[in-house]
This record gives sequence, C-alpha cells and structure tokens, in this order.
Amino acid sequence: METTSHNLPNETSGLPVVAAEVIRQARIDNPKMRERDLANYLNISEATFVAAWCGISSTRIEPRVNEVLGGLEALGEVMALTRNESAVHEKIGVYDKVHTSARGAIVLGEDIDLRIFHKHWVHGFAVEKKDGDNVKRSLQFFDEHGDAVHKVHLRSDSDIAAYDALVLQLRSENQRQDMDIATRVVEPAKIPSLDESQIAELRGKWAAMNDVHQFMGLLRHYDLTRHNAVSIIDDAFAWPLDRSAMAATLNLARSEEIPIMCFVGSTGCIQIHTGPIENIKPMGPWINIMDPKFHLHLRMDHIHELWAVRKPNKDGHVTSIEAYDSDQNLIIQFFGSRKEGTDERADWRLLVENLPRISRQVAI
Repeated sequence: METTSHNLPNETSGLPVVAAEVIRQARIDNPKMRERDLANYLNISEATFVAAWCGISSTRIEPRVNEVLGGLEALGEVMALTRNESAVHEKIGVYDKVHTSARGAIVLGEDIDLRIFHKHWVHGFAVEKKDGDNVKRSLQFFDEHGDAVHKVHLRSDSDIAAYDALVLQLRSENQRQDMDIATRVVEPAKIPSLDESQIAELRGKWAAMNDVHQFMGLLRHYDLTRHNAVSIIDDAFAWPLDRSAMAATLNLARSEEIPIMCFVGSTGCIQIHTGPIENIKPMGPWINIMDPKFHLHLRMDHIHELWAVRKPNKDGHVTSIEAYDSDQNLIIQFFGSRKEGTDERADWRLLVENLPRISRQVAI
C-alpha cells in the first residue's frame, strides 16, 4: 500500500482528528484500496471517511429507520448488505413486507430478510460515486462508533427517481465533513460465575424451552453472553467442532442440496439468507458464496471457536452452527432451512451431528 506524506494522528479519543482534506488526499494516494481498509489505515471510523465527502459525493441523511424502510420498496431491486469484522452478507431483492415499531423493525421479503434495532442507526449518508460512465448509488447507515450497521446499494434496474425522492425526504440540515463519534469502551470478555447448582438450573430451563427465542431470556436471567452459555452447558446441548467443519458444512450443504439459513449481524441489523447454496469460492483467508441473489464473504482465519448448538422447541429441536472470534463475538450462524411448526430437516441434523468434534479443553 502506498503511504501519504500527511501526518495522520490517531482517533483514539473517539473524536474526529483527521481533517477531511487529509482523508480525501489519502483516497487519491491509494486509489485501489477499499474504503473500509483505508479508514482502518487512517485509524478513523468508516463513517468519518464517508463524511469527508459531504457536498462532494455524499449527503448526510437522517437515520429515521421507519421512514427509510417505508421508502425502500419503491426503489425496486437493490442489494442489502450487513457485515461485521469477519463476515459480509449480501442479498439482492426488494424491501417488501416491512413491519415497523418504535424500537425495531423486521423485513420479511422473499429475498431480503432483516431484524433491525433502531437505537444503533445513528448516522446516515447517501453516497454517489462515479465508476467510469456510471454512478454507483447507496444508502449507508452507521452506529454511534461510526461502524456500518446496514447498507443499501442500487442496481442497474433500481428506480433512481425514487432514490432521489427518499434522499430529499431524509436530507439532514447538518452537512459537516467531520463526525462526532462516541468513544469505544472495550470490555474484557465476560467470565461466567455460575456455581454447580445454577448450571444445573440453567440446564433444566434450557431443556424446557419450547421456543428458541426463549434462549435470549435465559442469557439475561443468568447474565451470560451467548458464548458463556454454550461453553458451560453440557454436550447434550452444545459441543465444540474442529474449525475445518465450517468449510465442510458449506460444501456438504451444497453437495447434498440442503437449504440453509445463514445469519450475519452488525450492531443494528441481522440479515438472513434462506435457501440453497451453489457457488462456493475459497480465496485466500476468505470463503465466498457467489450465488445469483446471495453473496457471503467469510474470513475463515477469524474463526477462533466453532460450536454446534441444540435448542429445544415445541416441534422438537433446532441445531445451529455458531462461529466465534478470539474475543468471543459471534461471527455467523447457520441453521437448516425449516418452516414454522415443523421439526428441522433430518438431513441437516445428520450433517451437524457428524461434523468433526474436539474436546472442550482444546476449544476454550
């Protein structure tokens, strides 16, 4: 990577310290570098990078989530993108079947399936970038730390007039080229402090679940993270897998034609793919799925632990594969595709139960 001659101070205080013109010059000096990678190089947030182009190629918009979602269907076919540090989830389709409330929203379209948490949609931008004779348009939303929570990329058949109308409707009075970013507090991984009787009680309540959504209530009741829970419950409900099982899962799901559900979350959005997978392409540390309406990019080298997890429900139980990074953050989840009111697919269950296992001592 080329470097610039500018002094690039760190954004350690959570406040913007790199001038907009320095950011724009860094873009000129590094034309082939991805914007997210360039923001990391400058030690600024991605939102700070985008803000530097306000009045040039980006426009601040108000992140009024329900209005955003209400206006997206008119755009027609677009690409929805949700990512975290280790996985990028892209779905091509229409934002239809939108249900909103004061604190959250869900999108239940045929292709685009989202769970949205309003409080993390803090900054918004409409971005237009020239690409030869074409213009790439997108709506980009960021949390209080300037990390992307969700992006909407227009495609060749998207309705540009509807996009322009939505941007005008949401346009912010604030068009500054710098950002007020909240200081990030990095907390150490939570260590569970349950005694043997509490663990036994947790196991009993886990076994008694009749809806997988009750799992979050268990975590709150016992003050556990998701990783805490799978690491202390016994092998009847969770067991560690060899990390090679991740690629094996995808390849077996493809070869056995087992439709899956794939969940990737940011702080403010969970994006879901349901259906078969076909075109798997490893590339360096990444494994990629490049299907017509679903793209996944997963950093295999970021997977520190891989777990199979079983949760009871009224129809039997559901089995997931969950990947965690070295800080015990959830990267991605996979389930077998199923309809509400039916037990999970026998072929998916068989696939997971026959993946290579490792001992808990090795896993943790």
